[in-house]
Parts: sequence; structure tokens; C-alpha cells
Amino acid sequence: MTQTTSQPNFAPQISVPATYMRGGTSKGTFFKLSDLPERCQVAGKARDNFLLRVIGSPDPYGKQIDGLGNGSSSTSKTVILSVSDRSDHDVNYLFGQVNIAKPMIDWAGNCGNLTAAVGACAINMGLIDADKVATSADNGICEVRIWQENIGKTIIAHVPVYTDAQGKVQVQETGDFELDGVTFPAAEVKIEFIDPVDSSSDMFPTGNLVDDFDVSGCGLKTDSVKATFISAGIPTIFMKAEDMGFTGTELQGDINSDSDLLIKLEQIRAKGGVVMGLFKDESAAQTSQHIPKIAWVGAAQSYNASSGKAVESKDIDLVVRAMSMGQLHHAMMGTAAVAIAAAATTQGTLVNEAAGGNQSAKQLNEVRFGHPSGTLLVGGKTEQVNGRWQAKKVSMSRSARRIMVGEVFVPADAF
Repeated sequence: MTQTTSQPNFAPQISVPATYMRGGTSKGTFFKLSDLPERCQVAGKARDNFLLRVIGSPDPYGKQIDGLGNGSSSTSKTVILSVSDRSDHDVNYLFGQVNIAKPMIDWAGNCGNLTAAVGACAINMGLIDADKVATSADNGICEVRIWQENIGKTIIAHVPVYTDAQGKVQVQETGDFELDGVTFPAAEVKIEFIDPVDSSSDMFPTGNLVDDFDVSGCGLKTDSVKATFISAGIPTIFMKAEDMGFTGTELQGDINSDSDLLIKLEQIRAKGGVVMGLFKDESAAQTSQHIPKIAWVGAAQSYNASSGKAVESKDIDLVVRAMSMGQLHHAMMGTAAVAIAAAATTQGTLVNEAAGGNQSAKQLNEVRFGHPSGTLLVGGKTEQVNGRWQAKKVSMSRSARRIMVGEVFVPADAF
């Protein structure tokens, strides 16, 4: 009797090497480009579907239970790294912001928080020249030059390293650097965003440091508010907290539990995207929830952070709150921190005014701002070139840590 083998009526799972890392106040799943299934190594539907399944989206329950996401914009993130073929760069960094509820990945911007993990991950994945890593042990810092593919910009990560007992240079991940929004201390990673604004474009896309922004129909008490529109790090719309009916000390529960308020804020974001030239009309905002960001600023004031920690007005220059993917961010997006640094160090913007910059003839070069989880110090250098404002460099300190290295499993028919 001949025995026949029937084909299974289900799709087996495939495994792909992956690293799960925290970078700043975000977490993401990191891949080496060459480890991805061949059809996922190029942009397209297969790659997007693969990454969506990894993270567990789209999820109408909003929890991403069947993937590595955690129902938060801060953890619904993917990164693809590869050796850079660009001169004077070590690694290419491609970021994908995965929508939680929709089958969509936004490739339009960078994640500043996960940027802090890119250098360390690239070293651990063997993507950085071995001789460069070996010699970096002499001063304890490996300078990783990153090409951020989403926005076409250079970022420098100063990754701490040490020589282990076997004589091998390793990334230092633990330490005593404390980052508000992250429970445990870790090693400090200094990040420099080089020329975050194209030399051919204006950092302020409207040509003004402050505009009268039409917000009619958005449910505010006025049809027009003052706004600073800036493209540095990530396109961002800054408004005064008081003009929006806020104090600037809001926590997530004050905003994210109010569905009507979230709708109003999304309407404002859509209008701002049109003003900045990012959308042809407001409806286009539905296809790009990653950009622009909206934020509100206020003068320094005391409040209790989400952890209960007291933030004193004397310890900060201003307060800032920002929305990310339709929710108030639990701390501050790294790219929005770049925008804050650039705007705060440009005299005449709303951010600079909130930081007290209008009270001094000297241009600010760094500010410490209060956010829902605590505070963050950022530095910047801006100047006018041929009548256009340019940010030459923005810097900040973050930390990063590997949480898991192994394989992620995805059903073979998912992509």
C-alpha cells in the first residue's frame, strides 16, 4: 500500500535574526538588512507586511498582543541596519513607525530615541569596521557615523566601549546615567545631529519665526493662534499652551483619555501639515501620522512628573508637551527634542520666548525643558545663511540597552 503525504493546510513559521533594544525612551525591533527574507530587503508590500506582523499590527484591540509591539507609539517601531557605502559613514539606519490599528508603516521620518541604540546595535551586529572598534578602546568611545536614510542626514553617536577579560572590545550598556522616562540608569550615549536642516531649504518653512495659524473649526476658543512651524529633526508645530487651553504641565491621562480632545488635536495637526507644505489637503494627514508633530510650550513652572517626581521651575527653562501618533508622548520624542533645541536657540520663536530668550540679547545655546516624565537638556547652534535660518548642529544625551537577541517568528504567509 502506497502512503501519500498530504500538504499541510496551514503556513509554517519562519525565523529571522533580530535584536530587541531600548533606545532613549523608546523600544524597537532591530534587523540586519541581509538577515531579512530576500523579498523584504527592498522597499515594498512584502517588507511592510513582514514588519507589521513582527510588531503585531494592525490590531483593532490596540494592544499588539500577537507581536513585539506594546500598544504604544514608543514601542511600535522597527529598524533596519546595513553597512554604509557612503563616504565617511559607517552604517545606514532606516526607521519604520508601525501604526498600531492600521496596516500602515510611516517611513517619512526618523526616531531620535532609537537613534541612541543604532551605534551600539551596529557594533554588536558586526556592521562597524573591526579595526575602528578595536582602536576605539583607547579612549573608551567609538564614534559611529550614521546615515539616517529616512531623512538623508548624518548623525554621530558616541558609543561607550570597554575591553573585556578576553581582550575583546564590547559596548558598555550599563552605567549611572539617568534619563527621565527610563526607570533604570545606563551608560550615556551622546548624540549629535549634523546639519539637521537642508542647506537649500528654510528651517522655518513659512519663512517666519512666528505665524498666525488658522485653527478655525478645531474647537478652540479662538480661530487663530500664534505658531512656530519648524523643520529640524522632524517637522513640528509649536503653539502656546495657554492658547490651546492647556498649562503645559499635562500628563498622559489628562490628554489621552479625552477622545474629543484628541480629535481636535488631530484636526490642528492636519491643518498645520498643509501650512508646512507636507499635505495637499487635510485629508492627506490620515496617511502620515508620524509627521508633522504638534507641541505646546509654556514658561518654566513646577509640577509632578508621571512617576510622582517633583520637577521644580528653577531647574528648567520651559515646559513642553508633544503628541506622537495621536497620543501625548510619555516623555519626549528624540526628533521633537531636536526641533525644540533648534527653535529654542533661535531668537524670536515661541519656544525661545517660553525659555526666556526674548529677555536676553545673547542667543541661547542650550535649554533644559520639562516633559511628562521629567526633564531633558538639549543643545543647539543655529545661524542665518543667506537670509535663511539653519541649524548647524543639535546635541543631546540618551542611553540604550539590548533587551533580547535571538530570532523572531513570523507566519510564512504573512508577507
